[in-house]
Amino acid sequence: MIFYACEIPEDLYYDIEHDVWIRFEGDIAILGLTDVAQTRCGKFAAVSFRDVGKKVAQGKTLATIESAKWVGPFPAPFSCEIAEVNEAGFARDILLANKDPYGIGWLVKVRPMNLEAERGHLVTGQEAAEKYKERIKELKINCLRCID
Repeated sequence: MIFYACEIPEDLYYDIEHDVWIRFEGDIAILGLTDVAQTRCGKFAAVSFRDVGKKVAQGKTLATIESAKWVGPFPAPFSCEIAEVNEAGFARDILLANKDPYGIGWLVKVRPMNLEAERGHLVTGQEAAEKYKERIKELKINCLRCID
């Protein structure tokens, strides 16, 4: 779905409160910032990742994002162990998440540790689209992406 130029793919899961998208692939979850979040942040200036192998509790920081408008945490939507970070991608092009938030702009791949107990707040499909439609209107967001 697209609302006010904000893309909300219906095949992903979302932690809407933290603007995190999740793509499950087997025992790995790929995480990134939503189109709404990358627009609100503005152009990325730096990303600092936690170490691969680090276990992170739900809500705790997986990475720290710095932009011209904001510095803050990228939180874990559920307790997990960091399996891979996209440090090399962001080293090549710091604007990856601003250009392609749902593709090459992913931030972290994790192994969920307590998913069944901690997934109640995650939404997908039409439910996610409707919640984001409300959020986009409330925050008066019109998504923009960086281009080469």
